[in-house]
Formats: sequence, structure tokens, C-alpha cells
Amino acid sequence: MKRLIVLAAAALCMSAAAQAPEAPAGGDGYNFVDTKIIPTTPVKNQYRSGTCWCFSTLTFLESEIMRNGGAPVHLSEMWIVRHSFKDKAVKYVRLHGHLNFAEGGASHDVTEGIKAHGIVPFEAYPGLDYGTDKPDFHEITPVLQAYLDAVIKSGDRSGRPLSTAWERGFDALLDTYFGPLPETFEYEGRSYTPQSYAASLPVDMDDYVDISSFTHHPFYETFIIEIPDNWMYGKVYNLPLDEMMEVIDSALAGGYTVSWGTDVSEKGFSRTKGIGVMPEAAVEEMDGTEAERWGKLTEKEKEDALYKLDKPGREVTVTQQMRQEAFDNYLTTDDHGMVIMGTADDCNGTHYYKVQNSWDTVKPYDGFWYFSRPFVAYKTTSIMVNKKAIPAPIRKKLGL
Repeated sequence: MKRLIVLAAAALCMSAAAQAPEAPAGGDGYNFVDTKIIPTTPVKNQYRSGTCWCFSTLTFLESEIMRNGGAPVHLSEMWIVRHSFKDKAVKYVRLHGHLNFAEGGASHDVTEGIKAHGIVPFEAYPGLDYGTDKPDFHEITPVLQAYLDAVIKSGDRSGRPLSTAWERGFDALLDTYFGPLPETFEYEGRSYTPQSYAASLPVDMDDYVDISSFTHHPFYETFIIEIPDNWMYGKVYNLPLDEMMEVIDSALAGGYTVSWGTDVSEKGFSRTKGIGVMPEAAVEEMDGTEAERWGKLTEKEKEDALYKLDKPGREVTVTQQMRQEAFDNYLTTDDHGMVIMGTADDCNGTHYYKVQNSWDTVKPYDGFWYFSRPFVAYKTTSIMVNKKAIPAPIRKKLGL
């Protein structure tokens, strides 16, 4: 079967070369054959909100619900976001504003939020009470932070206790923008509380763990990952790079999706082509004329040629040290969250991960994207997986 897939990819590559003008938008030589697809709920749209962490993790959990035999459901992103804003606000005030109060977050914000507050379907809490039909936080976040900063300033300046009203005032702001939180709701002919609905789903939040790979903490132990959006001080398990990648591959092979925290500010990420790659010039493979021509290019010309991304090519060999240096020097940041939900091969039979994004069903792949293995190895900040998806030897090393 694998040989047939590779031959199909090669045939597609030759077909694309023969019919280049008719190649799909974003293809331009990158033509993919999906080799493994794990069912997910439809692509969603976070629109003008920095809440990818919530959209991606809920999509991940929705796929877990289906994997466990549950019916497809759209869980309410704004239920989690609204509770996250409140929980974050309390900590922000306690720390006199020395916390990143922003729209960002992490996968564990969702699982911990469901443990603490339950969950509801989207239909029970759309969370859009401010005049748009899609999330738009251009006003919400600065208003919320200004309120909290005023509370902190009044306490710091006067030296007197904070009022007993500030939390109620903050809740009123949240209710105004997102809508009041329902204590009970009807869904598909049954009455639920947020807690009873969460309990009715065939998923257990304790089954999910975060994993990363950095050398500034010991391997096979947990650490609080030092990213600004980790306001919750959530811990991740630390694995060597090859074992982190093994976890991703093992999960996908077993039918599990992966919630993926990454950085798409890399030049090898292209919105128009729907890909993320780490290209490298194969100078030693060039003939004499090509090598001479390459050597005469300026650094900008070399970069322009390298990131033209008109066809698959050689990519960087990613090392543990490269990952670490990128993280240490802010070249890899907590930039974006998506869901790895499949695998694919390009024209040359090179392996990629298929990823579901939350930027609506955009071209060229209707809201799905293809990322090379080097890109994932280099730019992953952390992943969330079901503990059962982790290979047994690695699970044992982690004490799971």
C-alpha cells in the first residue's frame, strides 16, 4: 500500500510538471497525496481574536470525542475564553499587573478550564454579544485590561484594600461582551448544567498531557514552559527531540490527533501556498555552472531564491541545539495553535503532516495546511496528546 501511495505521489508530480499552468492555487509544484486522515469537526474561524489555542484544542477534543464513539459536536470556544479571561484577571490583580493579560493561551487552559467550569455546546453559548457574527476582540481586550489596570492602580496608590466590587464589575463587562453564563441549558432534548454536560462526553481531561523538547530543563521531567501566554504556569513533559517526534508519529498512526503549539512567523510558512517548510540550498548537488551562479548571488538574492517555494526541495536537518537556540533567542515563540490530524506525501514522496487551522476554509486547501517534518521538529513549542497515544517505553520514562 505504501508503494502505491508513493507511486501516486510521483505520478501527481509528473502530472503537475506536464500541466503546470493548471496546477491548483497554492500548488506550484507542491502537490500532496494524503496518506492518513483522522476525522475532525469542520474548520472554524477565530477571525479577529488571538484565541487559536482555544479553537485548536477544542477541535482536538472534538476529534477525541468522535474517536471514542461520541457524536460530532461543536464545543463553545467563547465559554472557555470568557472563563479564561476571568481566571487570568484574578491572577493579574494578585500579581499587581505582572502577568501577560492578553488573548493568548495554551492547550492546558482548555482542559483545566473544562475541569473547573464544565463546557457547553456552541449553540448554548456563542459568546458574541457585541454586534458581530464572528469573534472580534479589537475592543474587548484593551477594555478589560484598562479596567484591571485601574483597579490595581487605585490599590497601589492609596494603600487601601481593594473594593469588594471589582470582580463583580469585571464579570459585568464579560457578561456584556460575551453574554451571561447559563447555569442550565437544553441540548438535543435534554437538560444539562455545564458540569453535567462535560461529564456526559466520552473524554477525560486527565487523559491529556503537554509535551515539549528543550535542553534547559532535564529530560523526562516536567517544567513550567517559559512562554508569555503560559499565564497558568502550566507544566509540560520534556522529551528529547527524536522522542517528541516519535510521540507525534505514534499518535497519528494510532488514530489520535495532536494539538500543536508552533510559530508560523518562519519565512518557510506561506499562507498563499498553504505550506510550512524549512528549505536549504543543496549547493553540493549543483553542477559547476549552477554552483558558480549561486556563489555570485547576494545574501538577499539567495534568500529570495530559497523561499520562492515553487517546488519541493531539500530541507534543513533540524537538531536539538537548533531548537534550543531558536527558543533562547526568541526566534521560536508561542505564536499559533493548530491540530495535526493526518499525514501526506509530496511529489517526491517526502513526508508531511496535514494540519487543521482555524482561519476559516481558505484556499488552497480549504483551511487545511501541510507542514514538513523539519518545520514541525524545529518550530514546535509544545504538543498536547492523549497519554494512551504515547509509545509505552516513552510513557514509562515519563512515569505515566
